[in-house]
Amino acid sequence: MASSLKSWFPIPKSSHFSLANLPFGIISTSSKSTPRAAVAIGDHCLDLQEFSSSGAFSTLGIDASVFSKSTLNDFAALGRPVHRSVRKFLQEVFAEGGPHAKTLQSDESLQKKCLLPRDQVKLHLPMHIGDYTDFYAGRNHAFNVGCLFRGPDNALQPNYTHLPVGYHGRASSIVISGTPITRPNGQILENPAATPKVPTFSACKRLDIELELGAFLCKSNDMGKPVPISEAADHIFGFVLLNDWSARDIQAWEYVPLGPFLAKNFGSTISPWVVLTDALEPFRTSGIPNETQLLPYLQEKEEKNVYDIRLQVDITPEGHETTRILNSNGKNLLFSFPQMLAHHTISGCPMAVGDLLGSGTISGPEKGSEGSMLEVSKGGKETIKLNGGVERKFLQDGDTITMYGVCGTEETGLVGFGECSGTILPAPKL
Repeated sequence: MASSLKSWFPIPKSSHFSLANLPFGIISTSSKSTPRAAVAIGDHCLDLQEFSSSGAFSTLGIDASVFSKSTLNDFAALGRPVHRSVRKFLQEVFAEGGPHAKTLQSDESLQKKCLLPRDQVKLHLPMHIGDYTDFYAGRNHAFNVGCLFRGPDNALQPNYTHLPVGYHGRASSIVISGTPITRPNGQILENPAATPKVPTFSACKRLDIELELGAFLCKSNDMGKPVPISEAADHIFGFVLLNDWSARDIQAWEYVPLGPFLAKNFGSTISPWVVLTDALEPFRTSGIPNETQLLPYLQEKEEKNVYDIRLQVDITPEGHETTRILNSNGKNLLFSFPQMLAHHTISGCPMAVGDLLGSGTISGPEKGSEGSMLEVSKGGKETIKLNGGVERKFLQDGDTITMYGVCGTEETGLVGFGECSGTILPAPKL
């Protein structure tokens, strides 16, 4: 269905949730506390459990009970052809003059039951996340950070352009947008130049953000059976914004030789609405060129393997006004999500429905397009000027970070993710 079709239902032009989008999430309400599936449309959401109980999906031949589950895992597991048919059907339900418009448009009683103002619903994690893996596919970020610690000649490690570098994270502290984030405690090295190197126990003093995209999987693979690159895209359910909060000073001490641990495990925030892969298809584009000859298992036929998603990050210090601190784009990746999945499974690692892959920090090549405060402040050497005379190098308690991502135009219908936000709380005193 063309994204420029009009809807009989009022959708603000500025809404991320146009008829061209229809992302899926999990909601509950004060009158019905049981979490269930919904799609976002304009300032409202369609309660899919209630809508399916009217027999609306009977012609699609799917088990509508998936919309009564507390996560989207069962719906996701039905596969991309089903996701596509459900989204197309819902577009036709809401399209002006659409073949299924009368299903809802002419039934005011059903509308009252199904169409809920989004500001009156509670949002939940959309998927049960069994495992989480964070990649490092943002080449500009990797280069910028490498320059800070090793200089431009050795900024990137020799393996970087040959494979999607990643590490196994944890799923237990992935939270929905709006959930406060507690500043972590840990070991930090107050003076890296001192001898001997002896850490102190402290609250993190260099708390940072990482602007990322996350991809949820909708298809599993058996242990010992890799996912071929040609099939990897069919394993991806949809995408969310991801803020992989980072404790830079804790990480600097702990990451040698095995990588981040406490510096990452205290929290990661995702946006609540899963934008289906099909909704992003019109915005495919080419990523950062890779001059390295990749091994066959990573070679994609599709040159346009990432998405033109305009990304923004705002900071709102407690009691002060909001400042936009950076703008980036989802195309600033060296490797695609299908390549990440193909690499992840080439060893025979089994993946499951609901597993989450993070892109790594998405930084652009220009000043102002960095994906972390570490880059903007040049490792804490420069201050970041905010509105109202406020300055930052890293996050302070009470700061709220809000990330946005959107594709397209208001004329054709925006395809966006809504907000991915979190406010920093003080570290617990031990």
